[in-house]
Amino acid sequence: MEQGYTPRDLYFDKEARNKLISGISKISKAVKSTLGPRGQTVLLESRTHTHGITVTKDGVTVAKAIDLIDPVENLAVKMMKEAADRTSTSAGDGTTTAIVLAEALVLAGGKHIDKTVNPTSVIKQINNHTSHIIKDLEKSARKVTKKRLLDVATISSNNDKEIGKIICDTYTKVGHDGLVTVENSQNHNTYSEVTQGIKIEKGYTSNLFVNNQKKDECVLENVKILVVDQEINNILSIEKILKPIINNGDKLLIIGSCHNNVVNTLAANVVRNGLKFCNITPPQFGYKQHELMSDIALAVGAKYFSEKTGDDLSLVSMADLGHATKVIAGRDSTVIIRDDKEVPEIPKRVEELWEQLNNAKNKSEKEFIMQRIASLSGGIGVIYVGANSDIEQKEKFDRVDDAVCAVRSALEEGIIPGGGVPLLAVARKLEWKIGKKKEEQVALSILKDALVVPCYQIIMNAGEDPQKIKQHIESASHGYDVKNGKFGDMYTMGIIDPLKVTKNALLNAVSVATTILSTNAIVTLARTYETGK
Repeated sequence: MEQGYTPRDLYFDKEARNKLISGISKISKAVKSTLGPRGQTVLLESRTHTHGITVTKDGVTVAKAIDLIDPVENLAVKMMKEAADRTSTSAGDGTTTAIVLAEALVLAGGKHIDKTVNPTSVIKQINNHTSHIIKDLEKSARKVTKKRLLDVATISSNNDKEIGKIICDTYTKVGHDGLVTVENSQNHNTYSEVTQGIKIEKGYTSNLFVNNQKKDECVLENVKILVVDQEINNILSIEKILKPIINNGDKLLIIGSCHNNVVNTLAANVVRNGLKFCNITPPQFGYKQHELMSDIALAVGAKYFSEKTGDDLSLVSMADLGHATKVIAGRDSTVIIRDDKEVPEIPKRVEELWEQLNNAKNKSEKEFIMQRIASLSGGIGVIYVGANSDIEQKEKFDRVDDAVCAVRSALEEGIIPGGGVPLLAVARKLEWKIGKKKEEQVALSILKDALVVPCYQIIMNAGEDPQKIKQHIESASHGYDVKNGKFGDMYTMGIIDPLKVTKNALLNAVSVATTILSTNAIVTLARTYETGK
């Protein structure tokens, strides 16, 4: 065979779309059985987990475990995984809903789109109406009270009241501006601890710093911190601190811009020599960057090396470095958990910031000052998940992690009724809408058919008939409690979802579904080439 020649298989039109739909149906069937309080767990063979087994009710975990033999079906699976992953990343929950909606949209599209309509125009109309649906959901959202916070935490943790209370209490302690993370406990108990910390909206500069592959994070404990706003162009400019850090086996976080050569040198030492380094870029720009870097340096007890004050980085010493109990650097953000010891300058700085806030007239300026106050005074809560077995701990960890993210989303954008009822109500409204053109009418029919599916699936997972239940659901807030088998106000029954979760699930499902519906040709690596046959 000619060198560099890679044969391909091509699929067109109905054959291509049918294979994609087949792949979607397979992954959806595996995932959607977990939806709702009566949803079932899924048993996975897992090479990355102890004993090779994972038991989970987490949609994104199930989706990530699925790869199909057929290359075209697997392309569809990859796209569905992307929708689930995007939903999980942006809202922390709603992955199963995203997959259920994506399948429903694709199946409805296959039913309603024929040769008499322009698929591109239909897709454009679907996107337009989805934007209006999102706006309506946003208008109906309610702010979160402490009781509602408990409801969100309990429902998202699969109706586990004990876990729901732990999550609710932790968020209450850290406050609205705080952050809550999840870790495995060293014993069978599940509990939480709250520590003072800082969140920076910048992540690691190289994925080679990552030492927790599952979470895609660089986690360092007992860390030295260098805070600098001038670019480090040469590794020799910080040689005075690197040598003692390496000799003492210490860990170092550099908050500052580093030249690519410097980042590569640090990353290479992490990979080859097992050293514990990480670099993140400074947050914000201009004067805002200077203020935030000054706050960070104050909080961790570091000297802030700044070009504005004429500091010479070549004179840096170990005494100029700050210290943190723990640093968690992700792809997009970093959390610094400070020492327990009090820094007397922090309350004074916060008091000054409150005065500035009262005097600020510009909205963006007020928001920036609030961000600075939060970074200095917001708490960090850690929930430690314990269980009696490794398999139980994995399943429980997924539930707690989902619930923590759901609560965070609820605090950010508010809550709406749960159980898929708001989307069912939207579908009912669409029944009365008449499109000006045939393409718009087709788009409305697709959305109408798809939006009822999450609610139907929750009811079916409880062993009930959705058509019978649907007749008694009276409004966007009146629905069916599948756990207790009764109708009522969803808010009163405590069945609620974060708006952000439902919104992102719908947006990501529409994105994937419309891509698949507009596909007319598929190119994959030839299977004979891949297998060598």
